[in-house]
Amino acid sequence: MVIRNAESGSDVHIDFVPMVDVLFNLLIFFLIATSMVQAEREMRVALPQAASSGPITASLRDLVITVNAEGRAFVGGKPVDDAALAEMIRGALRSNPNQKVSVRGDRNAAYASVARVLDVCKGAGAQQPYLETIPIR
Repeated sequence: MVIRNAESGSDVHIDFVPMVDVLFNLLIFFLIATSMVQAEREMRVALPQAASSGPITASLRDLVITVNAEGRAFVGGKPVDDAALAEMIRGALRSNPNQKVSVRGDRNAAYASVARVLDVCKGAGAQQPYLETIPIR
């Protein structure tokens, strides 16, 4: 017959107070950090004028072209025809030769409409226009 000590299993004690303290400190840190970033964006600043002004991050932005179900192309929510789209792409490529162009085609759009927009992109000089998709769930 084996006799067991009743206290042998009760020695394990997990203290949650330090874990809660760390999580609380992380929460405070991220709340303060995000409020500082928002305060920087809301500051009213009178910027000086320059001959070649433009956003610093313009080279990092993709030019996104959306093709709706009817086959019409939109840039920034505004409809554009093929000629205006080509000129817009040429202008973006003049200011940044590495400009990325993304085409977002509606799943119900005719393939010819999306192909037409891709052809306009290639004709305007975009080396690799990207065709955006969403992952299958």
